[in-house]
Amino acid sequence: METSGLARLDRRITGCRACPRLVAWREEVARTRRPAFADWTYWGRPVPGFGPPDARLLIIGLAPAAHGGNRTGRMFTGDRSGDVLYRVLYELGLASQPTSVTADDGLALHGVRVTSPVHCAPPANKPTPAERDTCRPWLVRELGLLRPTLRAVVVLGAFGWQATLPVFTAAGWTVPRPRPAFGHGAHVLLDAPDEEPLHLFGCYHVSQRNTFTGRLTPDMLRDVLRTAAGAAGLPTTDESGTAEIR
Repeated sequence: METSGLARLDRRITGCRACPRLVAWREEVARTRRPAFADWTYWGRPVPGFGPPDARLLIIGLAPAAHGGNRTGRMFTGDRSGDVLYRVLYELGLASQPTSVTADDGLALHGVRVTSPVHCAPPANKPTPAERDTCRPWLVRELGLLRPTLRAVVVLGAFGWQATLPVFTAAGWTVPRPRPAFGHGAHVLLDAPDEEPLHLFGCYHVSQRNTFTGRLTPDMLRDVLRTAAGAAGLPTTDESGTAEIR
């Protein structure tokens, strides 16, 4: 069944050692650690996606953070990017709690899964094109397993957007020509034979740089995620906690 298929995929991802530079970096970070996390046992492996196997909305980032996902073993967990993302998902009724601190903190996502085109933390947060391409088959397979329920995708940042467009093609969706440009709030429909179009949205990345400078505010993120959830057929809540009817 698809549930076990996604679980098997996640296990295979965590054992990947295909990119020597990324393997060396993630393991070095896990050995040396940041002083604030000196008592942690770092995950130090590729980080799989997080969320239910019947997700209707997929959020795609860039890669795990060296002292975030590479430390905790869960996407957007234990860093400032995750603080922003999961709080907004919680406010929309798409997450069970507003924080994501450890992989066993009880957080559950409702109809949403989070993943990335590169599963290892890269030096300076910049994977090479070759590393991006080597990691691509994992996301192609993940999209295939999510396909029966997936209706919308939000891609965070220009790198993720460029890395993901070829993935949709490989997974069987038609990407318009010329390729759509990334932009905050961009919305593209991806067709596939005998299926409803997949809604693709662009959003500035929830990086610390973007959120600290105001390039991306919580309201901006909330608007994109609410729109994408609506396209996916997921109910969200307004600021008073009342469910929005769609």
